[in-house]
Amino acid sequence: MSQTFTLPDVGEGLTEAEIVQWRVAPGDQVAVNDVLVEIETAKSLVELPSPFAGTVGEILVTEGTTVTVGTAIITIVGDREEPAPPAAAGPAPASEGDGAVLVGYGTGGAAPSRRKRAADEHPDRVKASVGVVAKPPIRKLARDLGVDLADVTPTGPSGEVTREDVVGHATQASVFRNIATPAPPAEREQRIPVAASVPPVEREERRAEGGSREETIPVKGVRKATSTAMVRSAYTAPHVSVWADVDASRTMELVKRMKASPDFADIKVSPLLIMARAVVWAVRRTPMVNAAWIDNEDGSAEIRVRNYVNLGIAAATPRGLLVPNIKDAQDLSMRELARALEKLTVTAREGRTQPVDQQNGTITITNIGVFGMDAGTPIINPGESGIIALGAIRQKPWVVDGEVRPRWVTTVSGSFDHRVIDGDGMSRFVADVASVLEEPALLLD
Repeated sequence: MSQTFTLPDVGEGLTEAEIVQWRVAPGDQVAVNDVLVEIETAKSLVELPSPFAGTVGEILVTEGTTVTVGTAIITIVGDREEPAPPAAAGPAPASEGDGAVLVGYGTGGAAPSRRKRAADEHPDRVKASVGVVAKPPIRKLARDLGVDLADVTPTGPSGEVTREDVVGHATQASVFRNIATPAPPAEREQRIPVAASVPPVEREERRAEGGSREETIPVKGVRKATSTAMVRSAYTAPHVSVWADVDASRTMELVKRMKASPDFADIKVSPLLIMARAVVWAVRRTPMVNAAWIDNEDGSAEIRVRNYVNLGIAAATPRGLLVPNIKDAQDLSMRELARALEKLTVTAREGRTQPVDQQNGTITITNIGVFGMDAGTPIINPGESGIIALGAIRQKPWVVDGEVRPRWVTTVSGSFDHRVIDGDGMSRFVADVASVLEEPALLLD
């Protein structure tokens, strides 16, 4: 009996998804909960497990195709459904990838992947990284970040590559790509013809010799969702931006002390932690920055003031810009907030951020300082009324008690929905955040 598996509603309120990678091929044997395919919605990557047991019949949708919920994507031939194996039977074989699955399915052993079959058929194409000791989730992370595991120095206790090894290598590679200096030409002199002296047709041919002059990138997935949300926000909420320069020297001293403290020995501490704590503190003093403008169906509008802080952190990931948020950040201690920030960052970087983690944010921080930027005018995340940016922290001359001294200086900037909050409120909020970065002891209030 042939059974058809249709693209399900993954519980995100979304209507379509892209088929990213099939994990099975026609003729493969699959059991209940074996991963069939990896899809990308507008918010996350999701692995779809099989609800049927049997033999893969036909793959109905090719990779890279976007389909709507309810579309038939694969057929499985079998005469009965096979129940999922009980937990007492021992651990199921690890699937290739450690992503999300549909509620009610769980994960089990994966069917032989197309990647493995390709390696068997084309051994000359297999990278040296297959001989590296690394768990499947780490291999998936390496693929997502474009890292060849053969180039990574393992630090695991058994000689395996760890998550930190891959992320560190990717970060270092990115830095060195940005500062790489080309080798000097072999010739001491070169003559380059002036463009005007070259016939137009010849100029066009010369450009073509170096490859295509243009490239088309399909807008879909996270990029499509982000662009739609940003346009809607920019053209519906009247943005106003303000900023302030700050002497953050005491913040840098506090971060240094926290890094040396046993209480934070196993947690990454950075100025972003102090910034996050400062935003939560400042929201209490100016609650309207944490409110939301609501357009009702009858044409009326209202402002919803939220007495909690779901703190969004804008994250640049291999899949594009994501804004996961830390739920009820106002209830977290400094250590708990540091742990939440670390988890959020690692999860986003690995592409494992789930839709629920991106929903119901109330205010957002964007750390543009990591890109070397001093300040900006960010666009408000839809459903919120404020976004605040932390610029690069650099040593600059600063006047202290009438004398010019080198200090750690940064710029705090923010954009706000002027329908919800007036100029005095947004200015007071940015000033409060700046005050905490200048004197973190205010957090003891």
